[in-house]
Amino acid sequence: MKLGLFMMPLHPSHRLMHEIIEENADKIIHADQIGFDEAWVGEHFSATTEPLSAPMMFMASLLRQTKNIVFGTGVVSLPNHHPAIVAAEAAQFDHLSRGRFIFGIGPSGLASDHELFGNTDMTVRNERMAESIETILKIWGQDPPYDIKGKHWHVKITDAIVPELGVGYMPKPYQKPHPPIAMSAMSPHSSSVKTAALRGWGPISANFCPEYVVASHWGKYVEGCREAGREPTGQDWRVARNILVAESDQQALDWAMDPKGSNHYYFRYLWEVLKRANYTVVMKSDPAMPDEAVTVEGLIESMMIYGSSRTVTEKLLAFRERVGPFSTLLMASMDGSGANRHREWETMRRLATEVLPRVREATRRAPAMA
Repeated sequence: MKLGLFMMPLHPSHRLMHEIIEENADKIIHADQIGFDEAWVGEHFSATTEPLSAPMMFMASLLRQTKNIVFGTGVVSLPNHHPAIVAAEAAQFDHLSRGRFIFGIGPSGLASDHELFGNTDMTVRNERMAESIETILKIWGQDPPYDIKGKHWHVKITDAIVPELGVGYMPKPYQKPHPPIAMSAMSPHSSSVKTAALRGWGPISANFCPEYVVASHWGKYVEGCREAGREPTGQDWRVARNILVAESDQQALDWAMDPKGSNHYYFRYLWEVLKRANYTVVMKSDPAMPDEAVTVEGLIESMMIYGSSRTVTEKLLAFRERVGPFSTLLMASMDGSGANRHREWETMRRLATEVLPRVREATRRAPAMA
C-alpha cells in the first residue's frame, strides 16, 4: 500500500495566504522526507478558507525541495478552464517534474466557483468536464493541424503553422502517452468511479465520505473494470481519510474531539457548506438521518480513523476489509495552526514509520478481494 497526503487545503478564514502557502509547503517537504509516496493539492478560486487557485504553480515551487514524492492535482476543475490552457500547463508540469505527476481532474465542487465561472448547472458542468478531457487527450495525441470542435470549446490551429520553426505545435507531456489520470468521487454509487475504471483512470474516494459510500465506490469500480475487460484489483484506487495517530488511544480521542482541533474545524466547516448546498447526504452514515440529528462529533466518529499506532493499524486493516482493496491511503491534511501543527506532524511521522509498514505487511499476506 502507498501513502499520500491530500490537501484541499482547508484553513480558518482569518489566516494569511502567505502563511498558509508556507505551512503546506513545509508539510509536503516533510512528507517527502519521511517516506510519503504522493502529495495532492486542490484548486479553488473563491474561498479564503480554501485559497490555493493554482495547484501546479504551487507544486512546481516544491520540485527542487523534494526528491521522490509524486504530485497530483486534487483536482483541476476542468469546466472552469479552457482545455488548451490545461493541456499546455499540465504538459509543462509533467516535464518540470520529470514525470512525478498524476493529472487529477473533476467537475468542480465549490458553489462560489460554479457561480464565478457560470457553471451552476450540474448537467452542463458534467458536459464540460467530459468534453474538456477528451479535448486535452486529443491535443496530447496529435500534431497540428488542430481542429477539435465541441459543444463548449473549439480548439483550432490550422493556418498559423510553421513546421520548420515549431510554430503551431501544442506541447506534449513527458510521460507517454500522457500522465496517469485520476478522478475524484464523493457521491454514493458515484458514476465517476465507473467512468474512471472504464477508461483506465484512477478513482479517488473523498475523505468526507462515510464508510458505506466508500464501499459503494468499490462496487462501481468493479463494475467499470469488468465492462472494460480488466481485473478489478484496486491497484489504481485511492481512498482519502482523516487520520490522527497519537501516543495513546485517549490522547488521539482528545485531539480528535477538541473543539479547537483542526479535524473538528474541518468537519464543522464542511457540514455547514454542504447544508447550504442542500447536499448533506454525502456526509451522513445513514442517508435517512435528519440534518438536525447530525453532530460534528458524530461525523468525526463515522469518518475519522484515530488512535495509537497499533489501534490505527487495526482500524485501517478492518476498514479496507469492509470497503475494498484500495492501494493508496491518502491522509487528509488539516490546518496546522497552534497545537494542531504538532498533532499533524506527529500523525504523519507515526503513520509513515509505524502504521504503514504493518499495514503493508498485512496486506501483502492477505489475498486480493474480488
